[in-house]
Amino acid sequence: MTDTDYTYAYASMILHRNRIPMPSADFVPNWPDKPRATKHYPGALTFPLPDDPEPAATTGDDQPFTLPALGAMLRDSYGLTGRRLAIQANTDVHGYPFYTRANWSRGTASGGGLYPCSVYWIAGPGAGVCPGVYHYACRTHAMQRLLAGDVTHRVRAALGVDTGASQFLVVGVKYWANAFKYNTFAYHAVSMDVGTLVQTWRLLAGGRRIDPHFWFDQAALARLLGLPGDEEGLFAVVPLTWTTPPPTADPGPVPPATAHPGRPGTVAAPPGRPGTVAVRRRDQERSRVVRTFDAVRRVHHATAQAAGDRPAAGSLAAAAATPSTGGGDRITLPPATPPDVPVRTALTRRRSSFGRFDASMPMTTADLASLLVAAQAAQLPTEVAAPGDGHLVKLYAFVNHVRGIPAGSYEYDPAHHQLRTVRTGSPAIFLQRNYFLPNYNLEQAAAVVVPTVRVNAVLDATGPRGYNVVNATIGAVAQTFYTTAAALGLGCGVALGFDGVSYIEELGLTGETPMLIMLAGHERALASDYRYELR
Repeated sequence: MTDTDYTYAYASMILHRNRIPMPSADFVPNWPDKPRATKHYPGALTFPLPDDPEPAATTGDDQPFTLPALGAMLRDSYGLTGRRLAIQANTDVHGYPFYTRANWSRGTASGGGLYPCSVYWIAGPGAGVCPGVYHYACRTHAMQRLLAGDVTHRVRAALGVDTGASQFLVVGVKYWANAFKYNTFAYHAVSMDVGTLVQTWRLLAGGRRIDPHFWFDQAALARLLGLPGDEEGLFAVVPLTWTTPPPTADPGPVPPATAHPGRPGTVAAPPGRPGTVAVRRRDQERSRVVRTFDAVRRVHHATAQAAGDRPAAGSLAAAAATPSTGGGDRITLPPATPPDVPVRTALTRRRSSFGRFDASMPMTTADLASLLVAAQAAQLPTEVAAPGDGHLVKLYAFVNHVRGIPAGSYEYDPAHHQLRTVRTGSPAIFLQRNYFLPNYNLEQAAAVVVPTVRVNAVLDATGPRGYNVVNATIGAVAQTFYTTAAALGLGCGVALGFDGVSYIEELGLTGETPMLIMLAGHERALASDYRYELR
């Protein structure tokens, strides 16, 4: 089997993993030797990012970024926002009172509460900082300079298109930051994390454009960023329109690159000059033992090698979700009213409920409608999209406790804003029997929403790189669901520990893969709920 074909095999292993254990099923995390939560570049020049205390609302389709706007977006998405401590059903809650194991909150959801995504800023002229390559240190809300000099031409060459942008964010994933806990499942989880992060940026950006690129010369960008071998994958490049556009005229002679004493590799060569200019600083690993997993390595190779083979615009149309045509009773939902809560406030409130759902307080039909409409709209744009492509995601809802809707399983029809009945009767036993973690009683959730994607159809249409698009899209749906629930004052949880094959059988799906389950409902009031906000 070639690495290209392996993407199909990996997707199949993920779907069947609760019936057929994936490789390394006997792996046990070595918690005392776990990696740092984020990358660490000792000795790098570091400066704190400014932060808009109250980001101004923007209008229009492509308003420019400023340094304070970038700082606010990064803090509200991946920076630390507070510390939390409450009684809940997670198995590791006993460690949270200790400062060394503190449970810090942030706006963006992540599998296992980890920080596997790396955010690099490749800054060009006009940003208010020295042009170069920077790493966002989320725990200190600061930028670490890894290389000085304008290398944005290298990013444009890797993209293969001129976006007109002078600044770029690059989202990577250091695999060991997730694989130490999830081994071969890591690639599936972290590719969703990329989507949660990018979608948080889109929610925060207002009129500023956040259009991620998934197809680019990954090898060239990895060389520029000094990323070794299979340790880290690059998943998305996000061009940023800045207040000061890049110069269009020749700026004149550029002095040759020179090495800074004591800081090798921190000065870039001039545009167009051949050489091996690259970041030479290396992330300092905390773990004494770092393992690699063959499944992660192979799917990484498959998607990375295909990163430069951009499909034609409109390719995803062949993999769009099929419209609802089945029989069964239909329930028309009330109009969805967007919550009147600032995005920053909703992101600060966001958390996972972990066993705190309370079935004695049913959800309203209007709240369920708002969650479904928001999740359905959370489709990440891609550079291969074309008008009329349709959505990749279809939503199903298992209703336990929603006023005005009988308990049962339903397909959401976004075209008519209706629920089509799939099965009548309480789904509680099915839901709990097919969930494999102790941190939720699914019967207590008011509703469990399941997004599905025609994964093999996406791979057929776009090649292995489409796997990243699938999971990033699902991550975006999950992040929007979380944020909307927080804005509505509802509890929320997203989980991957379920038997996807059973969901296919229960819902009668053909060609669709259930990707995760999203729980929503009211929570019990907890007198012991401790929260400390950092701003």
